[in-house]
Amino acid sequence: MALRTVLSDPMLRMLAGATVLAAILPASGEARVAAQAVANAAIFVLFLLNGLRIARREIAAGIANWRFLLPLVMWVFGFMALAGWGLSVLGGGWMPPIIALGFLYLGTLPSTVQSATSYTSLAGGTVALSVVSAALLNILGVLVSVPIFLALGGSGEGAVGGEAIVKIIAILILPFALGQLFQTRAAAFTLRHKHRIVWIDRFVIAIAVYVAFSGAVEQGIWNRVDGASWAMLLASVTLFLAIGHGGAWLAGGALGLLREDRIAFLFAGAQKSAAVGAPLATILFPPAVSGFVVVPLLLYHLLQLVLAAPLATRLAHHRRSGGDDCSAPTTPG
Repeated sequence: MALRTVLSDPMLRMLAGATVLAAILPASGEARVAAQAVANAAIFVLFLLNGLRIARREIAAGIANWRFLLPLVMWVFGFMALAGWGLSVLGGGWMPPIIALGFLYLGTLPSTVQSATSYTSLAGGTVALSVVSAALLNILGVLVSVPIFLALGGSGEGAVGGEAIVKIIAILILPFALGQLFQTRAAAFTLRHKHRIVWIDRFVIAIAVYVAFSGAVEQGIWNRVDGASWAMLLASVTLFLAIGHGGAWLAGGALGLLREDRIAFLFAGAQKSAAVGAPLATILFPPAVSGFVVVPLLLYHLLQLVLAAPLATRLAHHRRSGGDDCSAPTTPG
């Protein structure tokens, strides 16, 4: 059931398609320059649309609920970032350092919006709180993910220069600000075309993944990463997944949140956004680096979907059966 749900996810199919296309037909030379230009333009449009869609009243409502939001921000950009840093340090001796760096990058990213909200709803959590918090985390992610990454030692082959910071401002922050500015005037347009806009989101993310992974293929990822490294990579991603979900659930309990709010905290706190991570990587890192750095993100994105469906179903079943509010979630056997 969980596997069928994952395979039916259009975003996952597009990510898989972009990765396979990059493996078979990577963009290189002049084609890479053209692909990067297309990706940059598409990312600009994506964040413009994000600015148009995220209502200012939702931002204000989320800020007002500081008892939920502040711990969530500290969890996502504090504890998860430190956990990613720890895995990057430990993994550096077992896998190529440039891929191990991807765990630090993964740890600093915000959560998803759509899937975190969908699974919160399926599990019987507070949907409105999930929407607001995930949206705010994504806004903060554009602003703070890079500074946190740098503060925790993001360097070496993944060093970030001033040119990357300028690109982040020009391609991510500026269009989002413009979207917020013209949100009221464009409200009818975004409502009328919301289904098409979702597909634009998926297309842009797939382009970013294609461009990033093309660089990894061109740099010989299949020769630089052996079987033992792939096994260590998968084990590390699985561990990070367990830390994220188990820790977020325990943190919600320690905060004394109602079960419905605790479920929202779980999915907003544990999931990581490829919608922000993939486009940001193509801007932040050189082409020869970005494809390696996003490998942990792509694996995490897949596994979080594999886990989320049965976990949400188990939480919903536990709620219907009248279970205790503080009992920890477990995946069905």
